[in-house]
Amino acid sequence: MLCGGKKSYFAAMVCIITVTSMVTVSYLRFQRPSRQPKIVQEHSECRGKTANSTITPLKDNRTFIISPYFDDRESKVTRVIGIVHHEDVKQLYCWFCCQPNGKIYVSNAEIDVHSDRFGFPYGAADIVCLEPENCDPTHVSIHQSAHGNIDQLPRFEIKNRKPEPFPVDFTVCISAMFGNYNNVLQFIQSMEMYKILGAQRVVIYKNNCSHLMEKVLKFYIEEGTAEIIPWPINSHLRVSSTWHFQQDAKDIGYYGQITALNDCIYRNMRRSKFVVLNDADEIILPLKHPNWKTMMSSLQDQNPGTGIFLFENHIFPETFSTHMFNISSWNTVPGVNILQHVHREPDRKYVINPRKMIVDPQKVIQTSVHSVLRAYGNSVNVPMDIALVYHCRKPLQGDLPRESLIRDTSLWIYNSSLIKNVNKVLSQTLL
Repeated sequence: MLCGGKKSYFAAMVCIITVTSMVTVSYLRFQRPSRQPKIVQEHSECRGKTANSTITPLKDNRTFIISPYFDDRESKVTRVIGIVHHEDVKQLYCWFCCQPNGKIYVSNAEIDVHSDRFGFPYGAADIVCLEPENCDPTHVSIHQSAHGNIDQLPRFEIKNRKPEPFPVDFTVCISAMFGNYNNVLQFIQSMEMYKILGAQRVVIYKNNCSHLMEKVLKFYIEEGTAEIIPWPINSHLRVSSTWHFQQDAKDIGYYGQITALNDCIYRNMRRSKFVVLNDADEIILPLKHPNWKTMMSSLQDQNPGTGIFLFENHIFPETFSTHMFNISSWNTVPGVNILQHVHREPDRKYVINPRKMIVDPQKVIQTSVHSVLRAYGNSVNVPMDIALVYHCRKPLQGDLPRESLIRDTSLWIYNSSLIKNVNKVLSQTLL
């Protein structure tokens, strides 16, 4: 007998509960869709049309595919960065085509909507599928059903399939440029500061900007510094320019910024040693080191096993300026001259400064704006005497008089190189 021993009421109850649990677990195991890929079709070739848009809606119009990435850090999976409705999207499948045998495998997807959705119905999501054994698929299709014709589904190239050496040390990710962005002078100054500090690539998720800004972007593209990712999210969803649903009840917050940041991390996972996550009006400014490379080398030596480094954000209000560096040739260029803004707001006792990050992309699984949500290894808050985020924008403490601000001229260490480089860009873009 399965349950023997004393014929007491207690023993009988334990026996019944045990058997019931075993049957329930067994039932659920067989009822739960297997994530193991299964062959459903055999073709001689894969004939689906390859998607070429940054944001591709599926037929349900509740799922939007950004890009799939190969991820073998734990198991051999395809991780698709996407945007989904957190309630309406319950089941998705990955359709893999394996060449040269042409077998079509379908894998049940795990849909992981990121926790930092801030009340909006749509959020960043990882759509994760196990890949078939003995196959290194180059493309994948995403479908709401395990049945159908793969030739009718859009195909997406699986990036990061081939290992690459790190061609650059630092890539800056900026998301998203929107609102007919025209802060031209500050953008050029930020770009030149990124280059001075060690960035070799700046990836910009562009929704829209002014005609003048387009000329500047063209210069940086041709120079080889900028990579522009089209980001037409408002063609698919009602977007908010705020971070929380209660402030603006739209489909998704802040132009899908969190999705873009996650895509940027995976896009650069195998081609950049570090990824810098900040906005175009922010600069992670070292205070004890001349550049990011020496700073990060020191931080890694002091914090072995750490892949996430968080830097305090400090506001340098554009409403307070100095007469220093009032360069006449810059006055006709729209935007803020950051060299004239060297007074920062003091810390507020009960308000925590948000942080921006420099991360090892290989150690990030999911990120938000001011912290990572899931990662391998440790995170560390970098002390303010090592570096801070120089953030020149409208004040957060607008009622403060000038004498309450803290004069901080750390940026001026770079003034000579910065002025020379900005003048070069302005002359070559004919601004």
